[in-house]
Amino acid sequence: MTAKTERDAEKAGQDYDATPYLPRRGGLPAHRRAAADCQGCPLFLDASGTVFGSGSASARLMLVGEQPGDQEDRAGEPFVGPAGHLLRKAMREAGLDERQAYFTNAVKHFKFTLAERGKRRIHKPPSLRELTACRPWLTAELHLVDPDVVVALGATAGKALLGQSFRVTKDRGALIPLPVGDRPASRSAADGGNGLVVATLHPAAILRSTERETAYAGLVSDLGVAAEALR
Repeated sequence: MTAKTERDAEKAGQDYDATPYLPRRGGLPAHRRAAADCQGCPLFLDASGTVFGSGSASARLMLVGEQPGDQEDRAGEPFVGPAGHLLRKAMREAGLDERQAYFTNAVKHFKFTLAERGKRRIHKPPSLRELTACRPWLTAELHLVDPDVVVALGATAGKALLGQSFRVTKDRGALIPLPVGDRPASRSAADGGNGLVVATLHPAAILRSTERETAYAGLVSDLGVAAEALR
């Protein structure tokens, strides 16, 4: 999202809430169709389109990132760029089957700024206001997929799931209860639990790291915690 677009949205009194765009009923396909028309925050103005989650609708494992990147924005699918390829490699090493997982992001539109020269789009972190506006979509995905374990990839995803006190450096690799409101009431009553969250670094951060091998080993280790919890 460019600075001009952000200023224009503020002047126009843009609402920051995706709730009015959620369908009243239906599964993931209905929500994916509805999300394509979401204007719950100004990010839709510059992005190519909504990037909704994808994967198994009955997955026991959900992986949540920050937001789609440049390649994801163009393809309309999450985790198809370099970070996604690294994530899938780490999943295989940790014993997780990507075919039985669901991939999504805390924010469904790509936020970016343009490079001073050329047309290259540079990732820009979403604001708390944008993160909060998009939270109803993530809540809906959690209710519909109803995973046993959710992997929070990076600080933004962790805060979206667990609140603003979350710190990835402090909380990564631990099994943290998923907030009660993020699981269907019927499932919670049946199994006595609300699912678990495992936090780790976002694979994009690993690609930028000067100690990539060590950071990657940490990602595999954290994903191993998720794999063990699913057994």
